[in-house]
Amino acid sequence: MTGTNRFYFALAATALLAFNLSACGKQESGNEANAPGKATLLETIKSNGEITIGTEGTYAPFTFHDKDGKLTGFDVQIAEEVAKRLGVKAKFIETNWDGMLAGLDAGRYNMVANEVTIKDDRKAKYDFSDPYIVSKAVLIVQEGNTDIKKLADLKGKKSGQSLTSNLADIAKANGAEIVQIDGFNQAIDLLTSKRIDATINDELSFLDLKKQRPDVPIKVVDETESASESGLLFQKGNADLVSAVNKALADMKADGTYLNISKTYFGEDVSK
Repeated sequence: MTGTNRFYFALAATALLAFNLSACGKQESGNEANAPGKATLLETIKSNGEITIGTEGTYAPFTFHDKDGKLTGFDVQIAEEVAKRLGVKAKFIETNWDGMLAGLDAGRYNMVANEVTIKDDRKAKYDFSDPYIVSKAVLIVQEGNTDIKKLADLKGKKSGQSLTSNLADIAKANGAEIVQIDGFNQAIDLLTSKRIDATINDELSFLDLKKQRPDVPIKVVDETESASESGLLFQKGNADLVSAVNKALADMKADGTYLNISKTYFGEDVSK
C-alpha cells in the first residue's frame, strides 16, 4: 500500500469511527430518556422540594393578589395544600391565560392551577386531576342593557374573552365578535366603559366581584344549561404525579380541608 493509499485508508477509518461514536451517543441519549431507572417527574419534584405551578394571579376569587400584594385565592390555597400533602413547597409562576398552556408545554411549570375547564380537546393533549370545581358560565352585560337577554342575542355583538378559553368558545358559538382580553377585570372595565357589549365568565367569579364591588353596574342575564368541571392540569406522561395529586384532593375532601377553603371564598362546597 502506498503512502497515499495508507493516508486515505486512515482517513476513512477515522471518519467511520467518528460516525459510529456519534450514532452510539445518540442511541444512548434516547435510551437514557426512556431508561427504567430515570426519575419520574414526581420523584424530581420531591427531590427538589417544590412543585412549580402556573397561574394567572388576576382572576379573583381563584387566583389574585390581596391588598398587601400577596398571591392568594381559592386555586392558590388548593394548590398549596396539595403541595403540602406531597411533602413539598408550592412555587407559583404567574402568566396570562392565553400563554398558560404554552408555558406548560415548554416545561415552565409542573402543573396549572387556574380553574381550567376539563374539555375533550384539552384531554387529548394534557392530563387532568379529578374535578375540584363545578360551575356554570354566565352572560354578563351592562346594567342598563336591554338588547341582550340571552346567549343567542350575542350574534354580532362584541364579547370580551380570553382567546383560548372555553368561555370564548361559548361566545363564538352564539355568533359574538370576540374582543381579546387578558383577564376578567379587564373585561369588566371594557364592559362598564361600553367598549364591549358583554362578557361570558364563571358564575363564581361574578358573585365574588359583586361581593367586592356591589356598585359595579353589571348584571347576569343568562347562563349555560350545563355546568362545567375544572381540574388541575399536567403534561401527559406523568401518571404518578396525577395519581398523587388526586389522592391529596380526595384526602382534603375527606378530612374537611377542601370544604373549609371552599367556604372561605364561596360559602359552600363548589366541587359538586
